[in-house]
Amino acid sequence: MKNLMRISRTGLLLMLVTACGPAVPAFDLEAYEAEIEQWRGERVASLSAPAGYLNQVGLFWIGEGSWSIGSAKGSDILLPASAAASVGELRVSGEDVRLLVEDGVDVQHDGLPVRELAMPPDVVGEFVMVQHGSIAWNVIERGGKLAVRVRDFEHPWLASFGPIPYYEIDPGLRVEAVLHPYDEPREIVVNTVIEGFQQFPVAPGTATFVIDGVEYELEPQLSGDKLFFVFGDQTNRDETYGAGRYLYADMPGDDGTFILDFNKAKSPPCAFNDFSTCPVASPRNRLPIRIEAGEKYDEALHFTGLVTH
Repeated sequence: MKNLMRISRTGLLLMLVTACGPAVPAFDLEAYEAEIEQWRGERVASLSAPAGYLNQVGLFWIGEGSWSIGSAKGSDILLPASAAASVGELRVSGEDVRLLVEDGVDVQHDGLPVRELAMPPDVVGEFVMVQHGSIAWNVIERGGKLAVRVRDFEHPWLASFGPIPYYEIDPGLRVEAVLHPYDEPREIVVNTVIEGFQQFPVAPGTATFVIDGVEYELEPQLSGDKLFFVFGDQTNRDETYGAGRYLYADMPGDDGTFILDFNKAKSPPCAFNDFSTCPVASPRNRLPIRIEAGEKYDEALHFTGLVTH
């Protein structure tokens, strides 16, 4: 009923605007719904891409020393059964991470075989991923800690995944927001789904917006040329991912305003597998209302299995 009321108010507003003259263009609901449907299609394509989240099958934290890689039981970095029993090892020394491949084992980088290769983490210089059959891995750095993320490009999850459940499109939850900048952008502390592991993004200020006549506030993070919101709401209890959802928005214009479209709210990677390092919504970013727009959570779309044989 609430959604219908919002749409009705939107329709009434458009009729009043039209009656008063052409100064404000009418909201094209059909074009907007098509935009959201396109976004949803691109969302699935992004999740399914080689660098997406659906092919992730392992995450292994590493530190100084040597770390064995292979499908053999007891390997430090355990690969799926299709991999060689012993592929090689990673050697970590300070900031240097180096892959050494066993003789006779085919591991490739950019289509060329490698025997030894520097593998800096994803936050430093060129992104380096190596592949062994359908299995690939790279080194990531999160909060100063290193890990190896393993993917399987033939992971059966890719073929069986979907569809993602969504709320009905609600134009009333596409709202105008205002960014109130801090005197200087500040580093904030954000918890993640990994207990004791925190991230330290930069927040430019706070954003305010109005839903059903009530003003709310969220604190975004800077993410490239976008504002990134990690937010929670009352739907986290029963219909959306418990740790919160993600939402990106364009940077504000000169007047500080921008569009915050909750119909594009999406579940974090951790809603789909156990091998991601997702930030969770902070207490200040948990709204006391239900945001019934965007992605819902379906436990059947969450891959929990570790690499097994």
